[in-house]
Amino acid sequence: MNKKIDLYLLTGFLGAGKTTLLTNILNDLSEKKLGVIMNEFGRISIDGDIIRKEGFELIEINQGSIFCSCLKLNFAHGMMEMAERDLDYLFVESSGLADPSNIGDILAGVSDFKGDVYNYKGAICVVDAENFLEQLEDLETVERQIRHCHLVALSKTDLVDDDKLSEVIKRIREINQIVPIETTNYGKLDYGFLEEDLMKYHWNESEDTTNTPENKPKTIMIEFDEDITISGLESFVDSVKRDAYRIKGFARVDGDWSQIDVVGNRLHIKETAVGERPKLVVISKIGPQIIRPIAHNWENFIRTPMKMK
Repeated sequence: MNKKIDLYLLTGFLGAGKTTLLTNILNDLSEKKLGVIMNEFGRISIDGDIIRKEGFELIEINQGSIFCSCLKLNFAHGMMEMAERDLDYLFVESSGLADPSNIGDILAGVSDFKGDVYNYKGAICVVDAENFLEQLEDLETVERQIRHCHLVALSKTDLVDDDKLSEVIKRIREINQIVPIETTNYGKLDYGFLEEDLMKYHWNESEDTTNTPENKPKTIMIEFDEDITISGLESFVDSVKRDAYRIKGFARVDGDWSQIDVVGNRLHIKETAVGERPKLVVISKIGPQIIRPIAHNWENFIRTPMKMK
């Protein structure tokens, strides 16, 4: 009988740091045979561009949640395809808006078709300590991610004081009393979890996901060719961020290729080697009503030609 593939699910809300954690895992386990299934709500993958490199298998599933009826068959097919690739580990990074409550049912379906090929090692939920309390109030998805995880990785703890950090931990404990909680340092996590049986912290059975085709957030892709200025980008982001769950992408900012990431009230810009056509993805809180403000404020602050899709 072939060896089983160790399967880990990475969850956590938009911008919590899942891709940073995954990138570190891929680098640190480079001697292993690794596979990644990456899920994004947008039509075009941004995070896939960040982690894509030689040495591991990658399947991208976009335009929704892999736990929604609209994509869960694609997810199951992706896992069945990865089962043919002689892997040591498969890491699944779900979208930040994904509700993984039905992961057990999906894994059971894969097992029915492919046999006992995966050893599900558990879900690691990355929690953004800075924004978690506000996110928890806004969306049931955030609570579901905590309820169905087997390890919490607290990120951005350097951005909060001790009182807020204590409140974050308290709220996590109210949802999941037994999950272990660890702190990440710039996406670095103690890899002791690879040797641990995280499933001993499994207490909640599968339930229907809250992800449905009807409540799938609207995503807008902005494509443009010209360089933009940091001052114009800051003004544009300030004008639309309250109506967006997330803004992310790549652009030439003041002449340098940059990765752009907006989480909560923070705009992060860092240099990157990724340099194709500039693009930004906006995940809307208010549906298609965000299109007009994007167009208006882009014209006011960025002032370069662009197309929205």
